[in-house]
Amino acid sequence: MKKTLVSALTTALVVGAASTTFAAANPFSDVPADHWAYDAVTQLAQDGVIEGYGDNSFRGDRNITRYEMAQIVAKAMAKTDVSAADKAMIDKLAAEFADELGSLGVRVANLERNADMVKWNGEARYTVARDRHESRADDSADDVNEALLRLEPSAEINSNWHVKSRIDAKVNVAEDEGDDGNLSLKRLWAQGDYKNFTAKIGKFAPIDNDSIFDTNFSGAEVSFGSKTKLTLGAGRLHTDDGDAFDSYGYKEAAGLDVTKSVDTDAANYYYAGLGYANGKFDIGADYHRLNLRGNDNTTKDLDLTNNINLWLLKTNYRFDNNNALGGFYAKSNWKDYNDNTGERVADKAWSVEYDYKGAQQENAGTWGAWLAYRYLGAGADFYNTFDAVRANEKAWEVGANYTFTKNVVGQVRYARGSQINGATGDNDGVSSIFGRVEFFF
Repeated sequence: MKKTLVSALTTALVVGAASTTFAAANPFSDVPADHWAYDAVTQLAQDGVIEGYGDNSFRGDRNITRYEMAQIVAKAMAKTDVSAADKAMIDKLAAEFADELGSLGVRVANLERNADMVKWNGEARYTVARDRHESRADDSADDVNEALLRLEPSAEINSNWHVKSRIDAKVNVAEDEGDDGNLSLKRLWAQGDYKNFTAKIGKFAPIDNDSIFDTNFSGAEVSFGSKTKLTLGAGRLHTDDGDAFDSYGYKEAAGLDVTKSVDTDAANYYYAGLGYANGKFDIGADYHRLNLRGNDNTTKDLDLTNNINLWLLKTNYRFDNNNALGGFYAKSNWKDYNDNTGERVADKAWSVEYDYKGAQQENAGTWGAWLAYRYLGAGADFYNTFDAVRANEKAWEVGANYTFTKNVVGQVRYARGSQINGATGDNDGVSSIFGRVEFFF
């Protein structure tokens, strides 16, 4: 009976035959074996509040899902002859697994959950990287040596709405810079979650933030559906956060006279996406539109006739628990632009990646590896999210990650390829090595 209740969760008998149904549809991560809830359940088992199978065994040690844990808690909640200490422990467990209990039809409305209304998550991470450009006279490199603290608090408004945010603080470790002025509120939004409907308003990440739009915008988003989902968003985007806009002359190409006193750092931004996912396979098609705008230092906005329209297709297929293959293709209407150096901008970006396993933050010793080829034209890869391959580069990338101990994950990436239509031509070789250690809390 003292056996770790990591298997008590298979006590899917708790809520009857429905257990297998909920386990199959479980969207949550496994509960790790050292989660505080295990100690609570063990104590309740010792006190006779919950039981295992008919023979009083728990049938081995294994990680369990949050749904399975909720089933255990549901059985404990049905008990009436429990001590005050056990009742307090059951209430704490019910607050922790309230969402899963709600899915099981167990009411927890009378629980005191104020202590859980504000939750803090985050990470501290250390990153080193080196990008080498062979065309430079000294074959020199760009180095990154950075520490970052990221906080992601979430506050409950009611059963449907939460306020979420992201706060970052960066330090350039090599030069000991960043003590002042580098603390920033990256995201802040309210989110309402309903059955087959989600709404967001504030500053948050748009769709395709895992490929070509790793940025934040201020606006609103709504999504409809479950397996098949339609997403619509609109707002304002800060273009100076994207290398492509300044580095490759979009402002000049858009027909804006940049010699005048005109602020072109923001764009009206709209997007729409339609996707389908069933657990093993997902596919989607997205559309982004940016209308670059300026201000002539009066109250009049200047509309530009040259808008950016971008389409993106993406897909991913998981063959089994260890193997997955995915990729995307993006194409914009960005026209080639030649500045004084002769640079031009490629109007498409694509990537294909094979993944084997993957480090799991909660489980020490887990690891993963991947191999990818990325072609990231700056005219489509506006806000690059790939750590080893940059915008305006095409390259092979290989990488691996490993969980050293619970919530401590390391990764390394290496990429080698060339610039795309760079000032010195397609044969301008580039290479990059990237390393990071993350401490999650």
